[in-house]
Amino acid sequence: MNHELIAVVDEHDNFIENRARKEVHKLGLRHRAVHILVFNDANQIFLQKRSMTKDVNAGLWDTSAAGHVDAGESYAACAHRETIEELGVCVDATLTFLFKLPAIPETGMEFVQVYRCQHNGPFTLEANEIDDGQWFDLKDIAQRVASNSPSITDTFKALWTKFEALNNA
Repeated sequence: MNHELIAVVDEHDNFIENRARKEVHKLGLRHRAVHILVFNDANQIFLQKRSMTKDVNAGLWDTSAAGHVDAGESYAACAHRETIEELGVCVDATLTFLFKLPAIPETGMEFVQVYRCQHNGPFTLEANEIDDGQWFDLKDIAQRVASNSPSITDTFKALWTKFEALNNA
């Protein structure tokens, strides 16, 4: 929804003011988001295919759930809310903070806190946000990211690269 208010932040992720989402994107202002990686017991990752009606990255594969941090909301509260809204599940018992990405063009000028959790489904996908969703093997995702597949969002590519670097360290 384009009339939602989100926090505009400075280069250090300090709050400046609340502005309309549409305005924040149009002006390229720094703001906050979360991305959640949902893994199943077979160590596959669930990805969502963004709705063709989305104003950004329509029809592209992205993290399991994601969203803007609303005005006055914490990153953790947003991660909780987004998994319920987009996937229809509460994953609080396994939701773990992984890392934070800087606000750069590849992330749409979003500071992105990335979380992971375990859930085997089923999911109730939010039809206004998601056209499809499926489980992927990690090797398949790594290959798609390495080949810069145009079917995956730039934000997902950036966070997957960081995820792999942390897991292979």
